[in-house]
Amino acid sequence: MKSPLDGWYEKAGVRTDPRRVIGDELEAGMTLFPEKLIPYLDHPLVRALEPRHRFGLVARHLYQYMLFTMHFETSVVNRAAARIADGTSGLHLPSPVRLDAYKIYCDEAYHALYSLDVVEQVRDATGIETPDYDFTPFLGRLDGIGAEVLPGEPVLVQLLQVVVFETLVTSILKDVPKDPSVIGTVREVVRDHAEDEGRHHAYFAAFFRELWQGLSPALRERAARCLPELVSRSLTPDLVPVRTSLAAAGLGDAAVREVVADCYAPERLRQSVRASARHTFQLFESVGVLDVPGARDSFTAAGLL
Repeated sequence: MKSPLDGWYEKAGVRTDPRRVIGDELEAGMTLFPEKLIPYLDHPLVRALEPRHRFGLVARHLYQYMLFTMHFETSVVNRAAARIADGTSGLHLPSPVRLDAYKIYCDEAYHALYSLDVVEQVRDATGIETPDYDFTPFLGRLDGIGAEVLPGEPVLVQLLQVVVFETLVTSILKDVPKDPSVIGTVREVVRDHAEDEGRHHAYFAAFFRELWQGLSPALRERAARCLPELVSRSLTPDLVPVRTSLAAAGLGDAAVREVVADCYAPERLRQSVRASARHTFQLFESVGVLDVPGARDSFTAAGLL
């Protein structure tokens, strides 16, 4: 069967893409990130801020996205990709599948490299400092699902994590490259990322079918109960950097709480999760995850179906 990583040596971004460098676009009044994709930027309290403070919010949102990408690719995706590649995933996989996992490992490391490169270029170009970013709490919440819902199966949890994330379709990878108001460097980097991720999506969709078929019926039931919480936690935004950025823009504690409560209301978050995970849910449906006793009810109870 044809692999989605066929032609990797000729097509992968790490093999072919140039380094994306910021030019003079900021002087022409272009922005750093699509403003429609920043949930709080249109809130009345944020609209009332001075333009320089609003620009700082956009810059810090870009930083948050790029730094999350950097950490996620290396700490979550490559952790699982290494297990698949080196034979410690628990599955007996043919050599081409394992080699493809190493190709993805290389891709993700390059995504992390150019994500940090963009952050540092923007910081140097704008003078807006990069806030401290701690990925540990997010990773702890993600790994904690295993201890709570799938105890004794840490490797399986790591594999399910990467399947969920690599089969999501978020508006960022789709919309940022199309937005002419955003500086070319950011649009090009996100476009580069999206092209690689299309191949990764196909790889991990096929991998999940193999993974699921190899589970015992009892373990399938346990995994199916884990997946709704895994999807929810994967897509629930970390609000600590949001609060920090809003405070740095000059909003007081009460105003920050109001903006966050208005812009990240539970039902709005559930709608966003359902939209981003629709292809992941289709994958689950196609392999029979939702046919496992109690699985469909678990997804419905979590507000995902």
